[in-house]
Amino acid sequence: MPKKIPLIFPIVALLALSCCGPKKNAVVFSVGGAPHSLALWEQLIRDFEKESGIPVEVLRQPTDTDQRRQGLIVPLNAGKSNPDVFLMDVAWLGLFVASDWLEPLGSNVDQEPFFSRVLQMVDMHEGTLMALPVYMDAGLLYYRKDLLESFGLSGPPKTWNELLAYARTVQRKMRKTNPDFYGFVWQGAQYEGLICNFLEFAGSEGGFTNQENKILLDSTENRRALAFMHDLIWTHEVSPPSTYTEMKEEETRTFFQAGNVLFERNWPYAWALHQSPDSKVRGKIGVAPLPAPPDGESVSTLGGWHIGISKFSDIKPQALKLVQFVTSCETQKRLLLNLGLNPGRKDLYADPEVLDKVPHLAQLRDVFQNARPRPILPYYTQISEIAQPFINGVLAGKYEPKDALAAAQQEIAALLKRYVTE
Repeated sequence: MPKKIPLIFPIVALLALSCCGPKKNAVVFSVGGAPHSLALWEQLIRDFEKESGIPVEVLRQPTDTDQRRQGLIVPLNAGKSNPDVFLMDVAWLGLFVASDWLEPLGSNVDQEPFFSRVLQMVDMHEGTLMALPVYMDAGLLYYRKDLLESFGLSGPPKTWNELLAYARTVQRKMRKTNPDFYGFVWQGAQYEGLICNFLEFAGSEGGFTNQENKILLDSTENRRALAFMHDLIWTHEVSPPSTYTEMKEEETRTFFQAGNVLFERNWPYAWALHQSPDSKVRGKIGVAPLPAPPDGESVSTLGGWHIGISKFSDIKPQALKLVQFVTSCETQKRLLLNLGLNPGRKDLYADPEVLDKVPHLAQLRDVFQNARPRPILPYYTQISEIAQPFINGVLAGKYEPKDALAAAQQEIAALLKRYVTE
């Protein structure tokens, strides 16, 4: 496999990086997000400069994840020295490591405060630490505590079949006064979030890989999971028909937040928004691990962002200081309390000050520790793009699960063959 993966990108991306030069001897830190997120990052960087005496230039990236990925690949593929430090979506790490774009972090980084399983599955390559988690994500089940109690249903469901039974019961009764009420909303539109949901439905028995970590979509377990996803919409009718056309994170969040749903699958970010003053579910919800398949275990897809140093940086010692600052207890606590970003450090999940302000965080520790990443492969993005239309097509009623997964498996096999022979 070649270390450099040639890619073609719009000229505008190159211009955006080259229109202004960095401060002299400054660590260039690439970070993206919404304006309020970037404002906090700017403040954190100013504090780092005061503490360390090391100048830093913040290279602002957009909110869109694909644009952020492209904005990093352009300079890294060209071997540019900037940016020196950057945040990476967990799904990019396979590509960045295989392309030899990351500088090993070495023995100067204390690994103990972090989730060991996450480091092993995502951040380590051949025994070498290549990145560190800054903040974590994993799929969660949000549920209406008030409705479960009102209809005599005990606690959140433990299995998908139990979720279905609860959803049908509550939906039937709620529709007497609210005809737009549904039992369960989740992400089924054709995009990366669909793959994350599919991995969770497939659970411990399936997903994208088998026990040898080889790509395996066409399996009995995966067919069963995909059929269940289809049936939630069309047979059981507890998920809206718009699931496969428009349901992404924000669409499911707003649907649930309007008071029209019993269960919602979403990421941890939705908690704070559900508790906002204008939310119709404020104070009425709980959060739990996702249900498990029969005789299986709960599986959440691991998300989040990790920090690394460019192999081409010409100020690596200063860059490492910035990495240590960003992953420090104090910085990660500020990111949590100000932006709601769940820390990559496990020690903060038992911090009394944190739990006083964010009590549900204690429930997330085990979810994050046991979360499962998407395949850490340099060509994962291509694999996902192959699978998405087939899985979405089943939800739309265009394909049978066995035909869709077999066709996707065949196309993925052809892709893998190209990579092996190159």
